[in-house]
Amino acid sequence: MKSYLKNRLEDYLFFIEKIRKYSPLTIKSYRLNINEAIDFVDIDSKDSKIVIDLMPYRAKILDLKKRSIYKKITIFRSFCNYLSENGEDILLRHDELIKIPKSLPKPISDKHILEAIESSDLKQKLLISLFFSMGVRIAEIKSIKLEDIDKSWVSVKGKGGKIRQIPILDELHSLLDEYLVKYQPKEYLFEKNGKGLSENQIRYMLDKVFRSIGIKVTPHQLRHSFASTLLNNGARINDVSELLGHSSLSTTQIYTKLSASSKMRNYKNTHPLCRSDNESA
Repeated sequence: MKSYLKNRLEDYLFFIEKIRKYSPLTIKSYRLNINEAIDFVDIDSKDSKIVIDLMPYRAKILDLKKRSIYKKITIFRSFCNYLSENGEDILLRHDELIKIPKSLPKPISDKHILEAIESSDLKQKLLISLFFSMGVRIAEIKSIKLEDIDKSWVSVKGKGGKIRQIPILDELHSLLDEYLVKYQPKEYLFEKNGKGLSENQIRYMLDKVFRSIGIKVTPHQLRHSFASTLLNNGARINDVSELLGHSSLSTTQIYTKLSASSKMRNYKNTHPLCRSDNESA
């Protein structure tokens, strides 16, 4: 039965690659996690029903962080849901998800982003500027082609192949024009030797710039910075959600918590009744 599930795993991975448009890194992660789970779960067959008990697997991963356990169980459940939707009668036991606290994203300060831009070469400057001004995912910026860019908008292909339009700031037009003249890309906006840059190459470019100013930054933190900057300056959450490509408004709402915490911090730092020197006066 375990060998049967591993064969069906290939069908599932093909589905999430071709239909769901998951990235190669995500597919690799799913393959490793699901294969690991299949190796440790108990599997039984009763009256054409496949009964899968996750307790032995949960014991195996017990010492991992809660977030890692949550992710592994969620990935395996998604595989089983796929099987159920495609004709298998699946019964999962002990697949309850553990509760994990929602962590607020950690945006990069405007000061550090502008400092990084100032210390960048032309390609790095454009890359950072687009991340910060468009709020794109790394897989999305990697996939931008020249044909996706017009005078005022960029067409971005997000999760599930959904296309959304993101405006280009006027200030970026001259930077983009200068970049196109100097590097003359053929198909993709960011490419090398005629091929689009990989996600790892883009990460390396960003990492190199921000390390030069003494901090470590991920592409997703720049996305967080984009969202929190808009919300902190009064943008509507519906508009921010659409720009980010979120399928649900609830996904965007975590940034409203970030915005609220930022406002509280600024309030405490600026209101005279909150100042420590006022206490000693």
